[in-house]
Amino acid sequence: MDPLRRRWNRWIGTAVAVWLFAPAITAWAVEPTPTTGDLRRPVLLKDAVLEALERNLDITISRHTKDTRITDILFEQSKFDPTVSFNAQYNRLVSPLNRPILGFSGSNVTAPSGEPTKFDQNTTTLTADMTQNLATGANYDINYSPQRTFVGGPNSFLFNPSYTGGLAFTLTQPLLRNAGVEVNKTFIRIAQNNAQVEEQTFRDRVLTVVATVEQTFWELVFANENMKVGQSALKAAEELLAGNRAKAKAGVMSAVEVLQAEAGVASRVEQILIAEKAIYDQEDQLRRLLNPTEPDLRQDVHLQPVDQPLQTLEPITLEEAIDVAIERRPEILQAVKNIETSDLNMKFAKNQLLPTLSAQGTVGLSGLGAGANDMLQRNFGGDFYNYGGGLVLSYPLGNRSAVSQFNRRQLEAQNAQSTLQSIRQQVIVSVKEAVRRVRTDFKRIETTRSARILAEKQLQAEQERFKVGLSTTIFVLQFQRDLAIARGNELRAIVDYNKSLSNLTRNKAITMERYNMVLQ
Repeated sequence: MDPLRRRWNRWIGTAVAVWLFAPAITAWAVEPTPTTGDLRRPVLLKDAVLEALERNLDITISRHTKDTRITDILFEQSKFDPTVSFNAQYNRLVSPLNRPILGFSGSNVTAPSGEPTKFDQNTTTLTADMTQNLATGANYDINYSPQRTFVGGPNSFLFNPSYTGGLAFTLTQPLLRNAGVEVNKTFIRIAQNNAQVEEQTFRDRVLTVVATVEQTFWELVFANENMKVGQSALKAAEELLAGNRAKAKAGVMSAVEVLQAEAGVASRVEQILIAEKAIYDQEDQLRRLLNPTEPDLRQDVHLQPVDQPLQTLEPITLEEAIDVAIERRPEILQAVKNIETSDLNMKFAKNQLLPTLSAQGTVGLSGLGAGANDMLQRNFGGDFYNYGGGLVLSYPLGNRSAVSQFNRRQLEAQNAQSTLQSIRQQVIVSVKEAVRRVRTDFKRIETTRSARILAEKQLQAEQERFKVGLSTTIFVLQFQRDLAIARGNELRAIVDYNKSLSNLTRNKAITMERYNMVLQ
């Protein structure tokens, strides 16, 4: 059999095989991929961000932690709250006399029966006291103690029952250690700094959540648009297959060309399946960030992004971006507050190196009367009084505890300065990288768009060649695949550019301003 006839017979056999199996292949290739649900939920980027901030568990935990720092401030401030106490007592004393006592009548302490004379005394006392630590380091105490005393039996007291009243005011003011408002409010200011540090931690968590939602949102946009690219490529491959079958049926094209077109359709279907899975995966990632309830999470609702990615270059100045980041980044603000805290601790520790020298003073009024009114008039009349004052000095030999604490605080202050310098360097580098990424990704948009336009022209030219018989199916499929890749690359560049803008905003710490959000 001559070679021409063998080729003819091989072509006939292939055509028969294609005719027998083509319906099954075609049905599999064009059958739409099954969807697990038809419900769709349009999602705006801003709504997704607000929903994530409202429900995110990390945000909730950080908010509660921030609130606990407020209680620390109140705890430190409460150390300067006054303390008031009241005490009421009744005492009766019946004791034998061994010798005469002042105010008891007679010098004989023996009864006619030979038994010791009883001394019977009833005392009722009410004590009111108020004490408070002042911001200067001073401590005062106001004490008022009225008392009623009654002595049973014959006696020579001036008043029986008698009412006495004692009003005393005592003030102690440190002069060296723990003296001054600045030293005594150290721990209040430290608590306030800690609250501000925790607030920056909370703000950093908010920025991270927003940036994560944005990144995931744009990846979902890419997945949906990439599905459209795959569907467009599948449609082009199906049109090519339909044309090849018509030509093969008319006898102007070999069955090999039909098989190649069918292989191209099958490859496009595979890409559709992969793109569909990517959509479902990104929807789940975004849904998880929104932190829905478990019943909502079980529902099969497709998230449909509404926002379209930007494709225009926003004006960016590197120096301005660095300055904004230095001014607003939570890490830097935290480090600054930590430096302030370290300085406060060091100053307090330095103050503790001083000796304890305190001035003490006391002044009081007394009163005595046959009744309460009588006693009060004499108590506050100023005729009976007392006062006194003095100094108290103490100093531990060696004072090693205070010295070691001061040395430690000095090292902590140095470390805080070094930490701030390191963070500033990291911020500058990260902002520069973010700016470069934005500029690079925007240039990628222009480059990939040019590549996509060239790929469209090449495919169009190759299709024209194919129509007049100057090209083959394999070349057309190759150019279709190149166009799909070019479209995917352009789409990837656009999405990456928007993700880079989000990353730059995060590095500048101005994310909340973009959404007009204010931390309360």
